[in-house]
Amino acid sequence: TATAAGNLSGGRSKTSLHADTIRRPSGKGFAKQDLSQPQRSSDPMDWKVHEVKDELLDLLPRMTGTAEEFRQVESYVNALEEKFLAPQTLDFLNLAMAGEWQFLFTTNQLGRPSPILRLTELIQKIDVNGLKGDVTNQASWSLLGDSGSFDVYGSFATKLPYDINQGARMTLGDEDDHDLSITLGKGSGIPSDTEGLVGLIHRAMPTEMFDASDLALDTTYLDTDIRIVRFTGKRHEGVRNIFMRKGAFDLDPDL
Repeated sequence: TATAAGNLSGGRSKTSLHADTIRRPSGKGFAKQDLSQPQRSSDPMDWKVHEVKDELLDLLPRMTGTAEEFRQVESYVNALEEKFLAPQTLDFLNLAMAGEWQFLFTTNQLGRPSPILRLTELIQKIDVNGLKGDVTNQASWSLLGDSGSFDVYGSFATKLPYDINQGARMTLGDEDDHDLSITLGKGSGIPSDTEGLVGLIHRAMPTEMFDASDLALDTTYLDTDIRIVRFTGKRHEGVRNIFMRKGAFDLDPDL
């Protein structure tokens, strides 16, 4: 499921120099001198990192699911991964990953959301302890209740320990380490079928975030704002997730 949170507000200002009337002397009179900026290449590989990030963050909130949009996302991700300079030490990499990351996009299109359940936010929290730590994926949800409104709501969390033990690879715990929890929000109604609710959340969430046990993550791009990871393992091999550090940008899907 392609999940997007909104559009990047603000953005860089673009300045161009128009010089149609600037002339210089020559032996045969006055000739026009074109000082306009050269047109940017259409290949993101030729762009600066901040230009690729701007385009990616502008596209994700507006996606409608077309093949062309997915191709664009792929080209932006490939460019960022190509330009990524990994931290020189694993300690620094682990510290740079720490904190809360808002989920923006997955290349895994296996989700089957239900019209009676809404996921309003997906957050990945990384708690660091040396080269170990915990990964918690938390979803805010609301469920259609018997009253006909979405008056049953709360959060769902899945937590796994991790180790960094193969280069910069984050290896997650197995199913015995997998901790699932549901918390109802203040004022929420009571779900009539808790197991059914878990099933709905499972189908709505990207499957690699609902159950990441026995998987490993390679950090393929990371800066203060954006994080891209690639899954490896028997399940979800090659799947990529894109995250934005929570609070890094104001997003507005209507722009």
